[in-house]
Amino acid sequence: MKCRVGSISIDYIEVGAGRPLVMLHGGGLDHRHMLQDMEPLFEKRVGWRRIYPDLPGMGKTKAADWIKNQDDMLEIVVGFIEAVAPGQRFTVAGASYGSYLARGVVWRRKALIDGLLLIVPVIEPDKEKCNLPKHQVLNTDQDFLAALAPNEGWMRDLLVVQSMDTLQYQRGFILPALASADREFMDRMEANNRYTFDVDAPSTPLQAPTLFLMGKFDPWCGYREAYRLLDQYPRATFAVLDRAGHALSCEQKGLFQALVGEWLDRVEEYSMTGKAE
Repeated sequence: MKCRVGSISIDYIEVGAGRPLVMLHGGGLDHRHMLQDMEPLFEKRVGWRRIYPDLPGMGKTKAADWIKNQDDMLEIVVGFIEAVAPGQRFTVAGASYGSYLARGVVWRRKALIDGLLLIVPVIEPDKEKCNLPKHQVLNTDQDFLAALAPNEGWMRDLLVVQSMDTLQYQRGFILPALASADREFMDRMEANNRYTFDVDAPSTPLQAPTLFLMGKFDPWCGYREAYRLLDQYPRATFAVLDRAGHALSCEQKGLFQALVGEWLDRVEEYSMTGKAE
């Protein structure tokens, strides 16, 4: 499907009907990993309209020269939500970089939000300012090591659970997306990787149900910086998972589905009360 936001044509996939749930994927990726992670949760759950966009410069959505920084990207995301769910209450989920954008959406449209999911979130965009945990390998097997191609050695420094399942996940949903990303555009955005405002200092807390999901051994985004945000999310569950890093959704698949499923239960309960900020 296509959605026009100004001069940008956003490519997206939509599944189901009901409450809008907008899924924002990781940096340099596309909608496929979010679709893979989230859709199993709706096999027996109805009443949700799941919306998976490809962000500009990623997947099938082309970048544009006028997109210079994160404020510009946020404008596009907010415009997309307004176009696909005009005037409606909605829920937003973000993974890694998508979580940074999701918090920007909270900043801009808090009064309409029924829930927020932050998966291995980028809290501080400048890694030099982060207190990141050391990567640890807690599970590996010889099949994984033998199967690695020469250009896949970086997975040894990313994956905490090094199994054929996590390897197939990377090959199926991460590597193809990385290969299709507009690298020049991504480099420009990385050079301007934070908003011009403090997205984590809103005027009032978000009262909607929230879930933070982080890996204890995530060397890219960590988990310690997220602690300081908890006062802004009084309805948050804050989970730091052992045996998981930045690939948390496949390394701890069972816990991921259980915790996100419980969060969806809370959002459904909250949305039925008709509460608004």
